[in-house]
Amino acid sequence: MSLIRYQAPELTPWSASDRWNTLRDELNSFFELPSWSSFPRAGQLFTGWSPALDLYQSTDNIVATVELPGMRKEDIEISLHDGTLTISGERKRESTDGEKAERTERYVGVFRRSIALPTRVDASKVSATYRDGILTVTLPKAEEVKPKQIQVS
Repeated sequence: MSLIRYQAPELTPWSASDRWNTLRDELNSFFELPSWSSFPRAGQLFTGWSPALDLYQSTDNIVATVELPGMRKEDIEISLHDGTLTISGERKRESTDGEKAERTERYVGVFRRSIALPTRVDASKVSATYRDGILTVTLPKAEEVKPKQIQVS
């Protein structure tokens, strides 16, 4: 199975539409940031390399799934600070033996994704797995935010 990055259909006939789509997505994410004081993704506004991220929530865990095809796990960094999960790294261009590229479409370079978590998590129990180009970060919820069953006496 191969992973293909979703790209919105081009609505304009000129080739710069991908840059406009990326700029629109970056500006939309700007308003979702928890704090205006620091803008961690400012360097990505025009790079075009930002991996897709899904966030799921269950009773016990929050799970973040990130598409990082072609990367080594050693090149991925994960941090958790003040309720914000940050995943960063660098995908490097494959070295060629003096060959000139006729066409390159795969994104390379540094990326950084930060997302505010919807609830508090237990940082000591966070785990991450990387398999087949998919990074899965499991963040167990803190005990005080989990629903409690109270028995009537």
